[in-house]
Amino acid sequence: MFTYCMRRRLCLLLTREKSAPAALTHQSRYESTTPVLDVQHYISQDQTGNRSAYGPLGTELKRNILRQWWASVVESKSEVFSVSTPHCSTGGGAAKLVDRGTLDELRDLPEGQLKERLSRLLYHSHDLRSSLLQGALLQYIPSLMLMNRKLPFGLAETGFCYRPETASPNTIGCGSSEVTEASLVWFCSPRTSSQWLDYWARQRLQWWRKFASGPSEFSVCDVLSEELRDGVSRGVKVLYQFPSGPETLETLWSLGDAELLKSHQGSQAELQCKDGRKQVVPHVLSISADMDRGVLAYLFNSLQIVQKVDSKQRLHQRKVLKLHPTLAPVKVALDMGRGSTSELRQVCEGLLQDLLEAGISAWPGYTDTTQSSLDSLHTKYDEMGVLFTVMISESTLENGLLLVRNRDTTIRETMHISEIRQFLLKYISAAENI
Repeated sequence: MFTYCMRRRLCLLLTREKSAPAALTHQSRYESTTPVLDVQHYISQDQTGNRSAYGPLGTELKRNILRQWWASVVESKSEVFSVSTPHCSTGGGAAKLVDRGTLDELRDLPEGQLKERLSRLLYHSHDLRSSLLQGALLQYIPSLMLMNRKLPFGLAETGFCYRPETASPNTIGCGSSEVTEASLVWFCSPRTSSQWLDYWARQRLQWWRKFASGPSEFSVCDVLSEELRDGVSRGVKVLYQFPSGPETLETLWSLGDAELLKSHQGSQAELQCKDGRKQVVPHVLSISADMDRGVLAYLFNSLQIVQKVDSKQRLHQRKVLKLHPTLAPVKVALDMGRGSTSELRQVCEGLLQDLLEAGISAWPGYTDTTQSSLDSLHTKYDEMGVLFTVMISESTLENGLLLVRNRDTTIRETMHISEIRQFLLKYISAAENI
């Protein structure tokens, strides 16, 4: 219903870039990023011309980032459980879900009736959630039974949240936006809440840096005391250094027990857990990441301008989106050279199916009938972030050999067709375990 305004974010970044004395290296990097995002299938323009959505590659990149977040936070830790909470609730939320037709019916009412009907409508309307925290707090007591009332444990969820934002030069966003949030709510002993906040801050920074081409552009900082809201004893932010300045990717809050008690009024005894020999109400840590902004951060971080001087001393530049192998939406592109078109196409289709069955995302470049030089193909795939380009030719028909080109090194090597699947699996697995 609400489109996350990625293009608006980029426009605001560009506005800030022009007005801020940023480094030239950052400026040129941003200016060259925009066409890659627009043209190479990462962000697409909608019919209105002023809003954007994820394109095919952007959607897959976002899915890969979320998958890695889930593996890091949930699947690798026995104390973390997944939950799924409603998008809407009743309460005093800032954003309401209201039927458009009902609003149209109120248009011609006298002012007195209009105010009364509108107040009643808003009162009975559902709130759109602005975070995943409240849903996790409501799931606390049922989840407590799973842990036999022992601490610590966490509840994790990913999903859409609605956050009205003010489109100003000091924010990245738009007037209304649907944000993909990844949330971990951690319940721990009051004695150890500070140590756990430090632990999760280190873990989250390490995770963001793990998949970065330039890890130093990701950092953490403590939230200033004057910026803390009521009931929050401490906060930490994970930041990315965009060309226009640092922006928050993830926030970690130490909430004490106030939010939990507020969510379960009149049932304090049911909230208590075992802390050694004591029974205590746990403290809550809220860890939430803006995954849409994370997508932007990895796109900015991964784009590189590679320069090369040819044999005639001419300088050539190429844009390479060096996304981490685990995050890259397309691992390999399949193309075919000159020769028996029908036979080469059969080989390509067979290899494509083999790779897809192995869980390796492949781009069917051989279906493009446009005549392109090899350099043009490499330029296209580099901007798409494709890890490897595989060229199937007459040699493949004769002896099974094909040409494999690496995105990051540009080295081309000959490999037998029977080896390519295992080679790619080992390469991606090795990158995940670094």
